[in-house]
Amino acid sequence: MMKPFNKILIANRGEIACRIIRTARALGVGTVAVYSDADAQAQHVALADAAVHIGPPAVSQSYLRGDVIIQAALDSGAQAIHPGYGFLSENPDFVDAVEQAGLVFIGPSASAIRAMGLKDAAKKLMQQAGVPVVPGYHGENQDPAFLSAQADDIGYPVLIKARAGGGGKGMRRVDDPSDFAAALASAQREGVSAFGDGHVLIEKYVSAPRHIEVQVFGDSHGNVVHLFERDCSLQRRHQKVIEEAPAPGMTGDVRAAMTEAAVTAAKAIGYSGAGTIEFIADGSGPLRPDGFWFMEMNTRLQVEHPVTEAITGVDLVAWQLLVAAGAPLPCTQDQLTISGHAFEARLYAEDPGNNFLPATGTLHHLSFHDGARNDTGVRSGDEISPWYDPMIAKIITHGATRAEALDRLRTALAQTHVAGTVTNAGFLAALAAHQGFNAGHFDTGLIARDLDTLCAAVPLSETHLAFAAYSALDLAPGASGGGTPPGWRLWGTAQTEVLMLHGTETLARTLSFESGDSVTLSGGPEPVTLSEIRRDGAALSARVGAQRIRCGARVARADLGAGALVSVLSEGRTTDLIVPDARSGQAARADTGNAVLAPMTGVVIQLSAAIGDRVTQGQVLGVMEAMKMETTLVAPRDGIIAAVACAVGAPVEGGLALITFEDEAAE
Repeated sequence: MMKPFNKILIANRGEIACRIIRTARALGVGTVAVYSDADAQAQHVALADAAVHIGPPAVSQSYLRGDVIIQAALDSGAQAIHPGYGFLSENPDFVDAVEQAGLVFIGPSASAIRAMGLKDAAKKLMQQAGVPVVPGYHGENQDPAFLSAQADDIGYPVLIKARAGGGGKGMRRVDDPSDFAAALASAQREGVSAFGDGHVLIEKYVSAPRHIEVQVFGDSHGNVVHLFERDCSLQRRHQKVIEEAPAPGMTGDVRAAMTEAAVTAAKAIGYSGAGTIEFIADGSGPLRPDGFWFMEMNTRLQVEHPVTEAITGVDLVAWQLLVAAGAPLPCTQDQLTISGHAFEARLYAEDPGNNFLPATGTLHHLSFHDGARNDTGVRSGDEISPWYDPMIAKIITHGATRAEALDRLRTALAQTHVAGTVTNAGFLAALAAHQGFNAGHFDTGLIARDLDTLCAAVPLSETHLAFAAYSALDLAPGASGGGTPPGWRLWGTAQTEVLMLHGTETLARTLSFESGDSVTLSGGPEPVTLSEIRRDGAALSARVGAQRIRCGARVARADLGAGALVSVLSEGRTTDLIVPDARSGQAARADTGNAVLAPMTGVVIQLSAAIGDRVTQGQVLGVMEAMKMETTLVAPRDGIIAAVACAVGAPVEGGLALITFEDEAAE
């Protein structure tokens, strides 16, 4: 394969920047990274041949500063700019500026981006080209009464969509005419807020919709090919969660009709580079040639492009570089074939149990299953920043059949270990095990319908607690075993009290050292005995009853003061706990009689105690947080509060007396 450029600048960050750098390096192309203050130590900066600082953490002052990025490319000697996805990737003004600076934009032309940038104009263009579109109103008249009348003509349910929208913003489903006015106003407000454009279009809402898209690729010589389809129907609030290729239930005649429409759409705008034509399909029954409609075109590389690479064997980023350098497409349509099946799951630092709120924190440990492709932009020790998208990785699996690829995805998710921040890994695992999804019977509403089940909390395992307590005390022998068992005594049984914090729970357990190399955790619903304990690198294994269980047990002591973050991965579940250090004297229970102590170093996030308050034993007085783990502070006894030595938002040291009670005699 030819070397398309000597050096390129990547106007992006995180996972996609790392992905582009790896392909560029394989082609012998030098790379220049750009970074904000928040990304100075990021992986993409370390991987690139050179890096240029472009501003503060806020994207408006860094990754969206096209002028600064172009100057960085010129100063570094780069010949071209790859935008990745997001940020400036679909900004036609940026494309114009890049070309005016004498540089090459690795992507489509500004005119192609403009043609597909507004949903209403794009749909008119597609209608003219003979591409099927969803019935609806895509005109200029934005009078609420007129739009309401259009909705009546189309027939409910309808979908109101901001024409400049994306990612589900400015989109509202309306089932009843009486709700139309409020939904319209809401969609328009969100359109103005997110895109500076309150213009909307009205479309028929398709029952049981499936989101199927076709990867297209064009060159500057007039050639356009498709690389088959992807199914992106597993969505939450219009955000893709798990994607796959090819689409389940796809037939030869439907694929022929859909891919022909996609190629027609790309040719209609003289498209060059990687692009995706997105269709909505009727999923109420089998797919059919007349049951899909054009939604929009993404004029860039998609997040989910690896599943297409997996089934075709094509490196789409390599194709982007070659085509941008003026080369024709590397192969013709008849040379492209489908091999097997592939899935991609998006692993995020977010809390499914708390409405999927983004999470931040230090990745004290990050490891993946070796049998999967894991595209990531972070490493162990990196921070998940509040400034950017909290994606940790894309986990991609491939197999000869859908069942095999899905089984590999479940295995890869079960062996993905993230310590230091809450993630959606459990949610993804539940989704990958969903009966309907496994059978290939699903639509874009599946997650919303079954959200409670998919996000259901899994009871804490006493076996996990036993592994965590044992690991936190640094007791595990080496892989070969032997020697004197930890905690061994000539007479009697050694015991130690272990306090563990899990979310808002404070868990007190006793670890007893039995004869041989066994330990028993007691004090919970049922005792658990670990025997024949061995450590092999980061893995800890032990016999529990008739089973031998192997787990990944990570202990991180950084940033926790007198305590440890213990993260246990076993049986497909990661459990994070904070274990205060008993040897420091700060691990005593928070209830000392006259004071509530901080069980660990952290931040007070909630406080409901004031001087003079009369409280009862067990009453919640506050909540502390450390490493995204919360622990509740409770009153040790009935009494009157004499002093409060903390405030919401204030950091506190482990062992500090946060709330003090009046002496019982004085009360």
